[in-house]
Amino acid sequence: MPNTRVAAERSPSVTLRFMASPTDVLHHGAQGVSGGRVLEWIDKAAYACAAQWSATYCVTAYVGHIHFTRPIPSGHIVEVRSRIAMTGRSSMHIVNEVLSADPREGVFTRACDCLVVFVAKDPGTGKSMAVPTFVPTNDEERRVADAAKSRIGLRQAIESEMEAQTYTDDSTAPRIVHRFMAKPTDVNWGGNVHGGTAMEWIDEAGLACTMEWSGERTVAVYAGGIRFYHPVHIGDLIEVDARITRTDSRSIHTSVHLRAGDPRGGRENLKDAIHATFTYIGIDIDGNPLPARHFTPVTEEDKRLWEHTQTLKDLRGQYEPVPLVKPLPPAQRTS
Repeated sequence: MPNTRVAAERSPSVTLRFMASPTDVLHHGAQGVSGGRVLEWIDKAAYACAAQWSATYCVTAYVGHIHFTRPIPSGHIVEVRSRIAMTGRSSMHIVNEVLSADPREGVFTRACDCLVVFVAKDPGTGKSMAVPTFVPTNDEERRVADAAKSRIGLRQAIESEMEAQTYTDDSTAPRIVHRFMAKPTDVNWGGNVHGGTAMEWIDEAGLACTMEWSGERTVAVYAGGIRFYHPVHIGDLIEVDARITRTDSRSIHTSVHLRAGDPRGGRENLKDAIHATFTYIGIDIDGNPLPARHFTPVTEEDKRLWEHTQTLKDLRGQYEPVPLVKPLPPAQRTS
């Protein structure tokens, strides 16, 4: 039975505020923080929100539908707002907004927003456990809950479409594989690799793959369908495999798998831990978008994944979920 008690003294929201530093910028010449680093910030804030509400350790299950609308420059004040939208038996659907402002001006504008699903875990057994039920108390909370519910069908359709695909070496698609060991500095509060850290690894591989293919600087403009299957442990051998699946007039679409396992078992025993899709565009020195170098699918697998990418785009257009957040007023100043 779902846990119907409401945690009266637990806040359903968390706001993190900090400065974007030069070390948050991934490569020389970039105009702002990488999409992967932004995802890491989102995951940390959403984890804090989930753990605060559930009073237990939580794991990331799904991250979806993120449009990176503008870069966040180094030196900006960053604000990540996370709040519970709805709960299931053990799941918490959390709406996240990332805003930033030049500290000399104090005007915050939104850079992206997304929904993250966390699952509460019993720290002793590792099994999922019930969480307090979140009950909306005002019109805005009810609107956000309805928006989260409107995305369930889209998420299920995207998961089914992604799980139906297979990825082999029968491909001529541009591809990059990064391999390394998960270090103790990557650990989270449960002793595993932080989900946000893993998403940053995924973005780094996708970025390298698209920059190598295009010969230009690229930036992530969209991430979706990020599904977490297994935890990644400290000391695991990590393999991040990024390949281009489709190009449009400007967009370069990638599919990225993160596999992990005990290095003593060999690469063939690595398990799929995370699967994600990222979209990048090339930019010139002023940050203006460039035409994408065209990729022509050759093998049957390449052609199938080309169509699969279009199917994902069509699904996102078909469902048209309710916006998670309201537009900001023209100027929002710091308090």
